[in-house]
Amino acid sequence: MNTLKINEIFYSIQGESIRCGLPTVFVRLTGCPLRCHYCDTAYAFHQGQRQSIESIIETIQHYPTQTVCVTGGEPLAQPAVLTLITQLCDLGYAVSIETSGAMDISTLDTRTMIIMDLKTPDSGEVDRNKWENIAHLKALDQLKIVICSEFDFQWACEQIKRYNLPSGIEWLFSPMTPGINPTQLAQWILDSGLPIRLQLQIHKILWHDTPGH
Repeated sequence: MNTLKINEIFYSIQGESIRCGLPTVFVRLTGCPLRCHYCDTAYAFHQGQRQSIESIIETIQHYPTQTVCVTGGEPLAQPAVLTLITQLCDLGYAVSIETSGAMDISTLDTRTMIIMDLKTPDSGEVDRNKWENIAHLKALDQLKIVICSEFDFQWACEQIKRYNLPSGIEWLFSPMTPGINPTQLAQWILDSGLPIRLQLQIHKILWHDTPGH
């Protein structure tokens, strides 16, 4: 199939990942099989219009950047996203994908930067983690964990110790908002002595929860 159901395509500042702060085109796909209780994009579960891959790329090309983030929902729930990503990479775009960690990442174009979630116990979806995905991560990919409680933080630290990932794969911890004070999470990170990068969603600082940003 040469089409995807698209919730929105927009140009903004990347608010997360190691590309944080860069002007980026976001392609938000419709649909997600998970229901994390802190989800901030529930509007993408069903809303959207089907578009051809060609028209999606044409829209992206209107913006003055070579950086693209494919997100959702859960973008890998639509298999044709693999074709979109490969075509964007072929055109010279620096492509990243934000994925829940519940879908297979092994068939993604290896030029793609993967930002993959691990769902914590307090997310309500820990049983959906596809743990074998971790073996397919490469340098510059990232594991993102939304921390909902101190228990979640301790659980997440155990995963860092358990997997001891190769250099170049980063652990990104974000505070659930509202719920976890970012300063408190920062202190937990400092006290842990582990190689964790604190991640705050700067797009929310700039534009709050306005869709299209």
